[in-house]
Amino acid sequence: MKKIVRTIPLVTILLGSVMVSGCTTPESMDTMASPTSTRLKNTSPTKINEQTVPTPSIALPTSDVTALKEGIALYGDGDYNGAIKRLSTADEIWAGGFRPIQLDVLKYIAFSYCLTARQTLCRAQFEKALKLNPAFDLAPGEKGHPLWGPIFERAKKKAKTIPPVTYP
Repeated sequence: MKKIVRTIPLVTILLGSVMVSGCTTPESMDTMASPTSTRLKNTSPTKINEQTVPTPSIALPTSDVTALKEGIALYGDGDYNGAIKRLSTADEIWAGGFRPIQLDVLKYIAFSYCLTARQTLCRAQFEKALKLNPAFDLAPGEKGHPLWGPIFERAKKKAKTIPPVTYP
């Protein structure tokens, strides 16, 4: 008898929590079906309360961005030759790619050449970047670097004497 008396409150609590967990209000249902829910994978419009709401799509990195990230990772790991090879041979970057990404690639290749004591090749990469964009510049912290800072300044002075390349 004592066991039955002890289990009745426990069973009552369990049943009550099961019944309450099934209760929702219309407002909470709208929140659960929100188009910004991370569970939604498709980009097709969603209907909520008879209104069509576009589902936001998550942009995946393009192949040129992926190649740039891989090259930067190699650079960050101290594999400067690996970074040069990955970034120099990335067809997805150079085949009509996005110019700001190409500028970042040239910068990291230049840094890698400077860090491997190949100053002429380092300067050549900076010169290529300045031909792509005459306004190309390094960040203040990058300009002050003892290896590539002076090389970049020389490339920048040289680029001012050469007319910029025009693109269609």
